Amino acid sequence: MSEEEPLWASLPIPALVVDADDRIVRINPAAEGFLLVSQRAVAGEPLWDRLAVDAPLEEAFARARDSGAPLFVNDVDIGTGARAPVLCNLQVAPLMGAPGQMLVLLSPRELAGRMAQKSGVKAAARSAIGMAEMLAHEIKNPLAGITGAAQLLSMNASAEDRELTDLIVGESRRIVGLLDRVEQFGNVIRPVLRRVNLHDVLDRARRSGQVGFAAGMNFVEDYDPSLPPALGDGDQLLQVVLNLLKNAAEAAPGGRGTIRLHTYYDGALRVRQGDGAGLALPLQVEIIDDGPGLPPDIAEEVFEPFVSGRENGTGLGLALAAKIISEHGGWISVDSVPGRTVFRISLQRADAPEREG
Repeated sequence: MSEEEPLWASLPIPALVVDADDRIVRINPAAEGFLLVSQRAVAGEPLWDRLAVDAPLEEAFARARDSGAPLFVNDVDIGTGARAPVLCNLQVAPLMGAPGQMLVLLSPRELAGRMAQKSGVKAAARSAIGMAEMLAHEIKNPLAGITGAAQLLSMNASAEDRELTDLIVGESRRIVGLLDRVEQFGNVIRPVLRRVNLHDVLDRARRSGQVGFAAGMNFVEDYDPSLPPALGDGDQLLQVVLNLLKNAAEAAPGGRGTIRLHTYYDGALRVRQGDGAGLALPLQVEIIDDGPGLPPDIAEEVFEPFVSGRENGTGLGLALAAKIISEHGGWISVDSVPGRTVFRISLQRADAPEREG
């Protein structure tokens, strides 16, 4: 093993070396995770057959090789054909001591967005919990009095007036139901983290959906059979998946469409914790539907409480899902365009001893 090998293998971001004809010479382990292929499988293949870059880079790439100067491209979508495009910063530089060869570094911007999202979810959750306590004490009791008074008035009211009292009772009960859901959002207990088979969780959610809210949907299972156990709370992860499946089914026109359940291993996903330790989140679960997609005006805020793209939606289902995944130390994100919406959950392996969240 050369002195450079440990450094190459330790790079936390995807790195590729290409020859003078832009064919892949080698990739590091992080790039294997990003491309979802092994180095052996891509060696000798054209770079642009493996990377779909949303920018005209071939000419700039050639100029960087001819001039011997590095090339920096920020905020560009890069896809692989096997995964949805990811916003990245791209860096290219000539490889010293190897004429014609170029080093390509990919820095996914998604991680920074997810880290900000995690902080935002926790802050939003705290606000929602405080709001739930206030609503429970300050609104539910007066509503009970209003409902009772309306029911008493209806006993001696005319038919026309009873329509109004029935409206008061019905709307009061609807508000109480909303407050109950807000309280439920605030009362989720911390997860008990154990070894969890994610495919068992997905199968339980699929079976439940098929006999209920997703009876008209077609399910496609695309599982990585070698996926190791996750560190999680099985019941809470089931609740998250059920919420995502319910959203997909409700968004489908006429309640009919296709939901794809996809799992894979991505060793490139590692985040830095507050104590400086690195946290790997290699286990990926994707819920993919072919519905109309999220409204563009809420796509960036869909995990915040009370943000909903559906008429009469409470906007708490995705906020609850984000809160649960955050408590697991994981990430949840969404990529949505008309005809393809992907919710992705990233979790830890069950390498750590069992512990409470």
